[in-house]
Amino acid sequence: MLWETKMPINEVREIRCKTTVFFGVGAIKKIFDICKDLKERGIDKVVVVTGKGAYEKTGAWKYVVDAFKEYGIEYALYNKVTPNPTTHQVDEATQLGRELGAKAVIGIGGGSPIDAAKSVAILLEYPDKNCQELYEYKFTPNKAVPIIAINLTHGTGTEADRFAVVSIPENEYKPAIAYDCIYPLYSIDDPALMTMLPRNQTLYVSVDAINHIIEAATTKSTNPYSVLLAKETFRLISKYLPQALMHPEDLTARYYLLYASMIAGISFDNGLLHFTHALEHPLSAVKPELAHGLGLGMLLPAVIKHIYPACSEVLADILSPIAPDLMGVPGEAEYAAEAMENWLNQMGLVEKLTDLGFGEEDLDKLTDLAMNTPSLDLLLSMAPIPATRETIRRIYEDSL
Repeated sequence: MLWETKMPINEVREIRCKTTVFFGVGAIKKIFDICKDLKERGIDKVVVVTGKGAYEKTGAWKYVVDAFKEYGIEYALYNKVTPNPTTHQVDEATQLGRELGAKAVIGIGGGSPIDAAKSVAILLEYPDKNCQELYEYKFTPNKAVPIIAINLTHGTGTEADRFAVVSIPENEYKPAIAYDCIYPLYSIDDPALMTMLPRNQTLYVSVDAINHIIEAATTKSTNPYSVLLAKETFRLISKYLPQALMHPEDLTARYYLLYASMIAGISFDNGLLHFTHALEHPLSAVKPELAHGLGLGMLLPAVIKHIYPACSEVLADILSPIAPDLMGVPGEAEYAAEAMENWLNQMGLVEKLTDLGFGEEDLDKLTDLAMNTPSLDLLLSMAPIPATRETIRRIYEDSL
């Protein structure tokens, strides 16, 4: 669309959902305004939750430290969050925050550090609780200290939604939580912080956003808003992902992939999720080294094949950028799935579950985990077709 060429990507805009998102090239500088606001709220101690290196390599950390100094904010740094963060990491970060007396949490990174930060924010308000209790639904929180999210990937949308995911490694569980108290107070979405994303991560995080909207637009609780955002998300990703893969420093491509990711987060914040996320969580719970977006991408064609007859009209509309000849009739299920698989292959996602070490012998275990992991039953209940054991197993089998 021509309007995209007229958007001043170097001007930082405020996008208001439940979170105020500072969005645009240079948005990281808004950390000074954020720290000023925190100080005016009486918040002078924060715990920073992040991964092992990107917070420094991207340049984000320098701005954050300078803002802390300018406004006299004391901080504790927890920089051990891994992809697919664990309850133990959250508990360690929470202990740092408690020792400092932190009154807010700043998460810097992709979905893993920000989700961990959201979890820490809850636990700081519940000093007698731990992270495993939180993710096993042993209590229902209704408060959290303020959360600031500085986003370093264009995939999860967690900077603008109420969801968080943390793994319980002892049980091979990867549950999700969703509470209004963990909407970030402020978020920073600066595409200039994402030009160093490796090619595979650029692909995987964008595939995550695609799965958010494919699911959100086809749940039992979907709505016109979720569908509208879904259509725009896929249009933007199908247009700008190839450009970002070829030219990683292209700020316009990063800008629109980041925007697509954010609105995808809002889409599923309203419409929820179903099969792909419910079935991927067991994959990366069993193999924590598996990138979430890669797991989702390996499952997506099979999920489309199974759900298409029940929601062919909306999927045909969403997938029109890569399959313009879809008519929106149930008999196109195989073709729609093939169109998605071909597009993913063109982008560079060619792996199948067998390439990651999964086989027929794992199908029953994965199915059990999908059906028994806390919170995943809610996702499965939102699927547009009955989420029977047979259907779940068949989707895994079709993805081998």
